[in-house]
Amino acid sequence: MSRNLIAILRGITPDEALPVTEALIDTGITRIEVPLNSTDPLKSIGSMAASFSDRAEIGAGTVLEPDQVNDVKSVGGTLIVSPDCNPDVIRATKICGMSSFPGVMTPTECFTALRNGADGLKFFPAAQIGPDGLKAMLAVLPKGTPTYAVGGAGPDNFTDWIRAGAAGFGIGTALYKPGFSVAEIRSRAETIVAAYDAAVSDNG
Repeated sequence: MSRNLIAILRGITPDEALPVTEALIDTGITRIEVPLNSTDPLKSIGSMAASFSDRAEIGAGTVLEPDQVNDVKSVGGTLIVSPDCNPDVIRATKICGMSSFPGVMTPTECFTALRNGADGLKFFPAAQIGPDGLKAMLAVLPKGTPTYAVGGAGPDNFTDWIRAGAAGFGIGTALYKPGFSVAEIRSRAETIVAAYDAAVSDNG
């Protein structure tokens, strides 16, 4: 089963990267980003992509500049996630043949992202937009636009977001914080996946 969940591993170190990635994939989370403000992120992304690119989409978050897109591609990453809507980053991502998920908060940003080739929209911070805000924007966005709620979306409210039209979620501190053991991350991932599956089923 393919799940529209993106793991956000902010602060992960290269030593943790492989065991954490394996645990996430085992639980069913197969899109994973390492924010570029983590410790030695390109080393982590490179090792993760080398070991798991056949089982997961691995890439970077907090990508703010086109040059960073090229850096991620050079180590084998295939996913670019940003907190903002920068057309130059989106275009650079698509030129590199990678998946683009820019951050948006308004209809103007949504359409700008889509016009420049974004594969999905990261609604961030989702807590400020809310399911009602997403629902209102989806009324004018192209039907089938993949929308991901990030920042304020989690197991307790997956159902509300999916009912409003969210296609998926990015999960950060509810899943990973520096210092969490692999066993704890696996347990958190299992809880998140189970809640996501239940919410999808409820809204099926």
